[in-house]
Amino acid sequence: MVIFPFSQEKCPFTGVKKEIYYNTMTHLEELTAISRYYGANPAYVIAGGGNTSYKDASTLYIKGSGISLAESSPASFVQMDRGMLQKIWTKTYPAEPAEREKAVLSDLMAARRAGEEQKRPSVETLLHDILPFTWVIHTHPALVNGLTCSRQGEARAKVLFPAEAIWIPTTNPGYILSQKVKQAMDAYCAEHHRAPGLIFLQNHGVFVSADTIEGVHEGYRYIMEKLASNIQRSPDLSSGVSQWGVSAELGSALTDLAGGGSMKAVFLRNHEIAKLVANRGAFASVSSAFTPDHIVYAGSEPLFVETSSAIIGDIIADIRNIWKTFVDKTRRIPKIVAVQGIGVFGVGASEKAAALGLELFTDTVKVAVYAESFGGYQFMPQDQIDFINNWEVERYRSQVIQ
Repeated sequence: MVIFPFSQEKCPFTGVKKEIYYNTMTHLEELTAISRYYGANPAYVIAGGGNTSYKDASTLYIKGSGISLAESSPASFVQMDRGMLQKIWTKTYPAEPAEREKAVLSDLMAARRAGEEQKRPSVETLLHDILPFTWVIHTHPALVNGLTCSRQGEARAKVLFPAEAIWIPTTNPGYILSQKVKQAMDAYCAEHHRAPGLIFLQNHGVFVSADTIEGVHEGYRYIMEKLASNIQRSPDLSSGVSQWGVSAELGSALTDLAGGGSMKAVFLRNHEIAKLVANRGAFASVSSAFTPDHIVYAGSEPLFVETSSAIIGDIIADIRNIWKTFVDKTRRIPKIVAVQGIGVFGVGASEKAAALGLELFTDTVKVAVYAESFGGYQFMPQDQIDFINNWEVERYRSQVIQ
C-alpha cells in the first residue's frame, strides 16, 4: 500500500513538523519537494517521465523537458508567462503535424519569462496551464496504465471513477492532446459545474490536480487503492533460473552488432520474463509500445529472436540474422532484445541507457499483467508510434536523460 508523506506528522524530507515546514517553504520549494517525492518512486515515474507544475494568476512553473523529477531542484522548473500561453489558443497552426508542433514549440519558447531562456518547458505545458488548479502532478504508474492501456479501459474507468474523472482517448502528445483535454474539460464543467481533478489519458497516464498538495496526495491515494482492489493478478518479478554464462556471451555479441565501442548490453530474467520468452506467441503482450515513455527509452518494437538451438554459436547466428533484418526495416538499433528461452537484454550507448531500457521494458511487463484485469492489453496505434519515433521533442527528451 502506498503511504503518502503529507498525512504524517513530520515532513519526510526534513523531519520538521509539517505545519512549520510548509510555513517556511516557498511555492517553488514545495513544487520541488512533491516532484522529488513522486519522481523517486518507480511505482509512479521512471526516467524523465511525468511532469509537475504550480501556478498563480500570472505565472506557471513547470518542469523542464527531459529533467528527472527525482533529481529536480528549484532551478529545474521553467517560469512561463500565462498571458502569453493563453494567446496560443487564439492562433491557427499548420495541419501538418511536424510543422504544427514546430510552430507551437516556438510559441512556448517565446512564453518563457526573462532569465529562463536556457530552459525548455515540458511538452505538456499548455495542458498544465488550462487546468484550473494550483498544483498539477502528471505520472505514469504501471497500475494506472494497466487500466489506460487495456481494451476495456474507458468503460471500466467510468464505473470505477464515475463522477471524479474524464477519459481522453489515445492521441498524440503536445498541442493536440491539450486541445482534446480542453474540449473534454469544458464539457465536464458544463455538466458538473466544477473542473475534474482526475484525467486518465489512454496509453499515457494520469493527471491529478488540486489546489493543495494534500489534495493531490489524496487523489493519488484514491486512484491507487481503487485500482489495486480491482487487480486479479500481479506480475511475478522474482528471480528465475540463472543464465549468467549464456547471457554474458550473448551480451558481448549484441554490443558488437550495435557498433562496439561504448555500447553496452544488460541482461534480465525473472519468472514473468521467463514465461514471456518461451515463444513468440507468449511474447505478444509485450511486443509493442504502450505509452510514449516506453518508446523513448525502450523502443517501439522489441526484437524477438526465435532459436531452437542450445548451442551458443547457433544462437548468436540466429541473433545476427534477425538483427540485420530488423535494422534494415526500422533504420534503428533495437533497445530491447528478447532471446527465446533465455531472457531479455537492454542495449544502449551506455550501461545507464541499457539498464533504463530494461527498466521501461519491465514496466511494459507490469502494464500487460495489470491489463489482464481490464479485458487485456491494448498497444498504442501505429500512427501514434510513428509520430513519437519521429518527433523532435521526444528525441530531445531521451538525449537529456541519458
